[in-house]
Amino acid sequence: MRKTLYLKFILAYLIFAVFGFLVVDTFMRQMTMAQFEKDKAESLYRQANLLAENDALSLYRNKLSLTAIKENIDSLSLITDSVIQIVNPSGLVVVSSASPLKIDEPVVIENFDVTSLKGSFYSVGDFYGSFKSPHITVAAPVTSAYLVHGYVIVSYDRELLEPAVNHLLNMDYIELFILFLLSLIILIFFTELVYVPLRRITAATEQYASGNFHHELNVDSDDEIGYLAASLAYMASELAKSEDNQKQIVANVSHDFRSPLTSIKGYLEAMQDGTIPAELHPKYMGIVIAESERLIKLTNNLLTLNNLNARGMVLDITDFDINNVIRQTVSTFEGTCRNKLISMDLTLTGDMLYVKADLSKIQQVLYNLIDNAIKFSGKNSTIHIETSEKGNKVYISVKDEGIGIPKESIPLVFDRFYKSDLSRGKDKKGTGLGLSITREIIRAHNENINVISTEGVGSEFIFSLPVSGEFSENSGI
Repeated sequence: MRKTLYLKFILAYLIFAVFGFLVVDTFMRQMTMAQFEKDKAESLYRQANLLAENDALSLYRNKLSLTAIKENIDSLSLITDSVIQIVNPSGLVVVSSASPLKIDEPVVIENFDVTSLKGSFYSVGDFYGSFKSPHITVAAPVTSAYLVHGYVIVSYDRELLEPAVNHLLNMDYIELFILFLLSLIILIFFTELVYVPLRRITAATEQYASGNFHHELNVDSDDEIGYLAASLAYMASELAKSEDNQKQIVANVSHDFRSPLTSIKGYLEAMQDGTIPAELHPKYMGIVIAESERLIKLTNNLLTLNNLNARGMVLDITDFDINNVIRQTVSTFEGTCRNKLISMDLTLTGDMLYVKADLSKIQQVLYNLIDNAIKFSGKNSTIHIETSEKGNKVYISVKDEGIGIPKESIPLVFDRFYKSDLSRGKDKKGTGLGLSITREIIRAHNENINVISTEGVGSEFIFSLPVSGEFSENSGI
């Protein structure tokens, strides 16, 4: 946009003003003059008809003399600023207000055409060379007993209409000038309400394009422009969060990869140079293998999470017994629970409770939640797993008696690589991706997962799944 939009708008405004004055000076002048000519011609025609029906007809009936007619038309000519003539059909001027009465020197209008007069209401011109300037001329026939004895010709100098036309046009110019002054208000409003906000939006988009997502965009407007500015500001804030998250992810990935790699490298070098004696090699090789498995797990989780986001997660929806899946998943942690003296308390609704979901991905959700609960639970504690059915939903709860989550960390537990300060001391081998993967899986099912936690008491994760209408316990199966 730069400055071109505003300049174009001003240029259009000026062009509109110039064309407005040109229209008034040309078309309005012509239209006004034409209307004045028509009004004047109507007045002259009425005057000519009165003369034709009275004085001119009396002349042809020999009731008035030429001298009397001459006096009458001279007086009327002075009053109306017109030239009045009585002309025979052959073009002979019987009497005229423009010249003295000369009976012995008749004046004939050459090429006088009666039919041309009959075919028009009025004419503008020199009337067969009678005038040097354009005149408005009307002709009224003098008839008696269905015979045309002559014509009363009344002509008016068209230039006499100019002052009235110019006066009216001057009023039009004043009105047009006032109109353009008022339209200038529109230009001012456009500047303040449209152009200035657009300039701010443009400047902000340039900042966002350069990577400065923290640039403030302030547009105080409730219309579409304000909505656009608010949308851009929201987009920038989301991009800023995304950029911050990306940096955080890179930092976390680097940290989580660097630690085991450093350990692996250190132990292998120590074994190579003899710092670690041969008899201790199996012990430290076990540590190296464990760190390698940690790297593999981290890599797999990263790939899993990336695939979930990139492909939108393809689900294989089936009907299965969630209670049975919970029992199977819990059994895989039997050895771990025995070592940590952790017991599992299962409170399941009915013998079978069928849901409609992706079996393998729900198994992964349960595995992540139970594994997470075991990691943060102390010895001689209990993990409670419960299912309940409400309406057309099944709610699965995994609750531990562990260290809990700080209040300020609860909104962040599902973020990638997030580990609270309390969990870092406990979960040395965690990747910080399990809960992120869990949330993505539940969201793909168009369901929700929530967490309730109290620091020092424990945490409870609850997620929902749709009930299978075909295999519901309530249906009698």
